[in-house]
Amino acid sequence: DLPRELHSWRQTADYSPEMRQFACLLHLYHIKAYDYLRKILPLPHPYSLIKQNHISSSLFFSSWLSNNEAAAGFSSDIFLRLQEKVERGDQAYCYCTVLVQDMSLQRQQEWDPQTKRLTGFVDLGAGILDADEAPLASEAIILMAVGISSPWTAPLGYFFVNSTSGRFLAQLLRQAINKLNNIGIVVLAVTSGASAQGAETARALGIRIDPKRIQCTFQHPRGSAHSIAYFFDVCHALLLIRNALQCFQKVEWLGDTMRWQHVVELAALREQRVLEPCNPESGRAGSKGSYHLKVNPATLLFSEGVAEALEHLQKLGLASFQNCSGTVKFVRLMSSLYDVFYGRGPYGKEPLLAGNYTKISNLFDEAKSFFGNLTDSGGRYIIKSKRKLGFLSFLLNAESLKWLSSNYTYLEGTPSHHLHTHAFSLDPLEQFLRALQQTCGSSGSPTCTVFQAAYHKLLASCSLAPGSPHSSGNASPWDISLSRRRDLTLGRIRAQYHPAPARTLAPEYPYSAGLLLPSCALSNALTDLSLYTQSLTCTAGWVAEQLALDLQCEACLASLFEADKSRLRCRSVLYIKKLGGVSLPSASVHHITSISEQVLNCYGKVGGANKNTKLWHLSLQQKVFQELLGESPLFPTLTNHLFEGDLSINNHYTILVKEITRCYLKIRTNPAQHLNLKYPCGRHRLKRLKGKHLFPSPLGSCQSS
Repeated sequence: DLPRELHSWRQTADYSPEMRQFACLLHLYHIKAYDYLRKILPLPHPYSLIKQNHISSSLFFSSWLSNNEAAAGFSSDIFLRLQEKVERGDQAYCYCTVLVQDMSLQRQQEWDPQTKRLTGFVDLGAGILDADEAPLASEAIILMAVGISSPWTAPLGYFFVNSTSGRFLAQLLRQAINKLNNIGIVVLAVTSGASAQGAETARALGIRIDPKRIQCTFQHPRGSAHSIAYFFDVCHALLLIRNALQCFQKVEWLGDTMRWQHVVELAALREQRVLEPCNPESGRAGSKGSYHLKVNPATLLFSEGVAEALEHLQKLGLASFQNCSGTVKFVRLMSSLYDVFYGRGPYGKEPLLAGNYTKISNLFDEAKSFFGNLTDSGGRYIIKSKRKLGFLSFLLNAESLKWLSSNYTYLEGTPSHHLHTHAFSLDPLEQFLRALQQTCGSSGSPTCTVFQAAYHKLLASCSLAPGSPHSSGNASPWDISLSRRRDLTLGRIRAQYHPAPARTLAPEYPYSAGLLLPSCALSNALTDLSLYTQSLTCTAGWVAEQLALDLQCEACLASLFEADKSRLRCRSVLYIKKLGGVSLPSASVHHITSISEQVLNCYGKVGGANKNTKLWHLSLQQKVFQELLGESPLFPTLTNHLFEGDLSINNHYTILVKEITRCYLKIRTNPAQHLNLKYPCGRHRLKRLKGKHLFPSPLGSCQSS
């Protein structure tokens, strides 16, 4: 398909589609071979592959790697819209970072009736390789630009490939940087996953990942004075460090020891009934009371909460947590590094402010010395082992952040004090990929055709305004980061070592079943209001326990239960009151379930033909929300945390109310399916509960066992 005559290669405007595909493939996959062939064939200069032309007063991109209508390649429309913002003088769009990530595809050949061509082949933007011997695409490479001084995001394009390498991604990143530079946007950093492919990409760009001599920037264009920092995704790096700790079980440094078993014991700690310690200030004896200690499964492994929990359990005298001071130091250091790269904790949303730089620089120096002295049980240095990439990723990120702070902070015409470290993670791109996966409509890998249709739909609704979410991406960036860190929670570690059994309602309290089975005689016999309140409380507690299995936010999970907050000022270890084996819900959860029960009693008997349909459940949920409007504030302990991130309708407050209502109505309308109830309808022996009141009005009749 390629001409052999040299004169056929002289005019790039006359290149056939096959000649363009050949030039682009060779340039991206084998840059040295491309440069060599340019000495023989008059192939276009690499700059010609991405240049833009001006025709009349309008702009269009003649790049062979660009396309319109959301086809594979760089998105011409996105670059045009970005250029318009730069030309209007919008300073927020002058600086950005470029993110790269891959998404697996289903290898499948399909017929497109609109174009009347086969699809599913490799496509880099210069046209589909449509031939019997052409390889099918197995993954899509997605590129995104993210604002550093303002939280805007722009999907730059995607590429269908059947195999990829670090050198290929490096060339793709250089092409993206060229195109952004051409429209007046300066790229300050690049972020990839902390993986073998990411490390290969970094080296291909000129990054040096050597603990003794780290080179955190690369020059672009080659030989120029402009440098670009390189980051590895922090979430990926944390997962690698977790894997290293699991493999080594014990790491040592300068006389201290971090034992993985401490984390396993903490995650696997079952609820324990613990005697209340003496409190001289309260005047109580202390030995007669008791409470239930429970570990919050949503707590992140590398967090201050885990450090405080280990210290607290050590003070309680639990044998499994003695001599855990080394583990506490390790967790606390990783927690501080995490806070810096996500703009949380004591450093705030802008860690690079002048007042924080000295503290952050000292922290990075401590981490460098710490990681450099880590050894396994055999005395071998971790930083030189096969499990070193996670630690090296943090060292590289630290150098990159220090370099950015030194070169782009408080200089005239630069983003100065508005450098947000969250922009150096893959979270914005992961948020876009989640929305893309949801638009595809399936949990598995999509085909090329399905991927293109979903990408086209998202691109059509994409707004480049700061903070605007993508289509289904109503979740805040912090919620996305929580979702990505699910493998780093204590709950996930517990599941690895101790799979959770199926949940059933406590059989010693059959009156809860009576409430949940309205058709049986027991339900009609519950005329005693105190018994009814106890039954509703147990059911609300069961709802709270069910939601706790899936909630990913540590603070929201803690707010579900009636806890004794005077024991410990952190949410990683909870002191929960019990009623017959069921955790007592917080007053807010009880209030929502009470309103849900009232709505169900009022509207559940209406109609009957369309019950248990999705529309019927949604109408009930809407009526519950209407009843809650104007009521007293719910979850008062969470205060501003409820609205962290984007001020959208799907904030923490509305999600809690919605999920509690949905779960309660679901089990009330179909209890046998969700609770595995085995109670026969009929007469049951009811227990009277004795003890002090746990709740103020209207829960005053609820008593503890």
